[in-house]
Amino acid sequence: MRKIMVLNAKGGSGKTTIATNLASYYASKNLTVVLADFDPQKSSLDWLAVRSPSKMPILAYDGVRKRGASQSAADVCIMDTPAALHGRDLHNMIRRAETIVVPVIPSALDMRAVSEFCNEIRSAPAITGKRAKVAVVGNRVRVQTKVAWQLDEFLLSLRFSFPTHLRDSMNYVRAAEKGLGIFEMSRYATRIERDDWIPLLRWLGSQRSMP
Repeated sequence: MRKIMVLNAKGGSGKTTIATNLASYYASKNLTVVLADFDPQKSSLDWLAVRSPSKMPILAYDGVRKRGASQSAADVCIMDTPAALHGRDLHNMIRRAETIVVPVIPSALDMRAVSEFCNEIRSAPAITGKRAKVAVVGNRVRVQTKVAWQLDEFLLSLRFSFPTHLRDSMNYVRAAEKGLGIFEMSRYATRIERDDWIPLLRWLGSQRSMP
């Protein structure tokens, strides 16, 4: 089973957007997918609740109540995590993952916070023992802006893999309202967003993302 975690201690980074779009992408490839939501706000579970039964199924696991689909029965498990994870709680969460995706939005406050957070991630036994790999991803980026360029430079400086940034787009809002992912919407309407995702999906499909 492939275990992919979306992680950032800073709230508002778009973890659920990344997690739900990854889950729907892998489901569209006819894989058995469990979406595990460890956040008490249950945003990923709420997304699943409005998902049409006509779409490819995604199984739910409530990580707070510890109930739902068996993660071991899945081809892919996508984990959405809460904010404010630090110390032992962070290290225990990271132990669940093979691959970690850290979304970062283009703001000075978020960049400062994630710099400290990435230093904390590096100290986790799963990372020092090379049992998990990490990538950082720019999220909600307005391309061709000064702050977008600053974010790219910053993410490169973190010395983790930096496969892509995802633009700020109303298509993500429309998808979330219907329990969909970008790859389940009109190919023509989402062609730009799909192009943003391709480098991340290629990285996730490569040996570089695996322990």
